[in-house]
Amino acid sequence: MPATPDELLARLAALGIAQQTHEHPAVFTVEEAKALRGTLPGGHCKSLFLKDKKGGLWLAVTLEERRIDLKALADRLSAPRFSFGSAGLLQEVLGVTPGSVTPFALINDRAHRVTVVLDEEMLRHDPLNYHPLVNTKTTAVSPDDLLKFIQECGHQPRVLSLDGLERRTEAPG
Repeated sequence: MPATPDELLARLAALGIAQQTHEHPAVFTVEEAKALRGTLPGGHCKSLFLKDKKGGLWLAVTLEERRIDLKALADRLSAPRFSFGSAGLLQEVLGVTPGSVTPFALINDRAHRVTVVLDEEMLRHDPLNYHPLVNTKTTAVSPDDLLKFIQECGHQPRVLSLDGLERRTEAPG
């Protein structure tokens, strides 16, 4: 069984990780999160659950405003081409549903199937805000505590600059 939000918060407390959690209506997009969060401080983030062409699983965690080009990200990581992981695979591996993807879901990746990639720029914000396994809450932690949590889950994150990987939009015309 995947961990519950209460079990996650208890694990954070057991690790000595300070957190602040806020409840809110369910959000499924960055735009919905922006509209509901009001003045909640810190870096607001999104997590992308990805599968590469050879079946490798990745969790890319970045600031919410980044629009990442998946081909460029795969190239930067020397990984096979990326696509988004299915909802079924997300539930199986990380124990969460679409809209609730978060680095906190690594608590459920006991087989260490996922490679974690963290946006270097994101780690300059304090606190950092993520869903605590459900999209009806937001939990804030410090960057150091995020790294501690990920490592305590048995993962060694790859921290890299995602500058220059943004999707380009075509100019009208």
